[in-house]
Amino acid sequence: MSEFGVYSEVGRLRKVLVHRPDLSARRLTPGNHQDLLFDDVLWVERAMEEHDAFVRVLEEEGVRVYRLASLLADVLAGKEARRWVIERAVHPMTVGRSACGSVRACLMEMEPGALAEHLIGGLTRSELECIYLEGMTRSSLQVAASDPDSFILPPLPNTLYTRDTSSWICGGFTLNPMFWPARRAEVVNTAAIYRFHPLFSNGGIRTWYSCLDHGNAAPPASSATASMEGGDIMPIGRDTLLVGMGERTGGPMVEELARVLLMSGAVERIIVAQMSHDRAHMHLDTVCTMLDESTVTVFPKVVEKIRAFSIRPGEGERIFEVTREEDFLGAVADALGVGRLLVIPTGGDEYQAAREQWDDGNNVLAIAPGRVVAYDRNTCTNRNFEKAGIDVIEIAGSELSRGRGGGHCLTCPLKRDPI
Repeated sequence: MSEFGVYSEVGRLRKVLVHRPDLSARRLTPGNHQDLLFDDVLWVERAMEEHDAFVRVLEEEGVRVYRLASLLADVLAGKEARRWVIERAVHPMTVGRSACGSVRACLMEMEPGALAEHLIGGLTRSELECIYLEGMTRSSLQVAASDPDSFILPPLPNTLYTRDTSSWICGGFTLNPMFWPARRAEVVNTAAIYRFHPLFSNGGIRTWYSCLDHGNAAPPASSATASMEGGDIMPIGRDTLLVGMGERTGGPMVEELARVLLMSGAVERIIVAQMSHDRAHMHLDTVCTMLDESTVTVFPKVVEKIRAFSIRPGEGERIFEVTREEDFLGAVADALGVGRLLVIPTGGDEYQAAREQWDDGNNVLAIAPGRVVAYDRNTCTNRNFEKAGIDVIEIAGSELSRGRGGGHCLTCPLKRDPI
């Protein structure tokens, strides 16, 4: 089997990409946390402890863990990769035309680890101007109009949730056009790793879709129809891909993904789950994840209202054959070849269920069939799992969850066995 490739949601997890909270989390404030898509500021030291404990669990379970910042620093040691990243992070539309050349030159001189830290954690005017930008207030409107603590490069705290910027499907990956501007620059860092790091650059890995083909990390239009995020993409196995279509992933992008995957034969069927738009369930994996080959956890209040469609290869001039499914979970069961899924709902009464869905009770990570990692705060949901015979490894996540993401969101699987 290839060194990388994801062929299911619950087969044995072999390799993942994660990101530990860092400088970007320290730059969340009461004034900017909403713009940066967090519900509150983090107690950063505790978030680091929680993340370290999560990584220890993965490693103890035999999962090979790759750290995004470390891989990024590796590739930034090369001049070609460094220039490629800087040109996409620093351009006239981010720093202004007059400052562009100088800022690029400054970053080219940075030590790789420091550059990786600032590409993720952000870079303020004061961090550069004393050494590098002397005199730029007289030549750059962008610099002159900013205060010393203004960001020349914005922090990217959502890098913590590595699931979203890229999605591994069978033997290839997508680089996703993110919905919110606050997340779009994350894709450049991920793309640099896949493009330049020797782990991935030795050939044989398919790029199913790259938003960078449009010239930068932004989608071709800033609307949900032109965006797609990894929390909505689940290769559930048996030649089937499950895709959520809601706040962060739009129909045109689902069709674009379906076209390349169906034409290549990577999958034979794509089940689309049409969802309502709500921050509480921004991605499909916030209300539905798989626990083993025939068991799923769901937040019923949302999942029962999902409209489902299946996309298969068309005939003749038709690219696709689209059929409406009577029942979302029934379609998933049919694709997996099981008579009926065992459905485990979010635990507790109506109020507790709403609280635990908000606290990522349904956003769990399967390490192997029937063995999952879940936040310990979701006591009712975890108890439901255990009663159904699911082995639950509990971790703390009171700080990690403040951007709305559990174990599923915190990991980008790079290699997972089929079922």
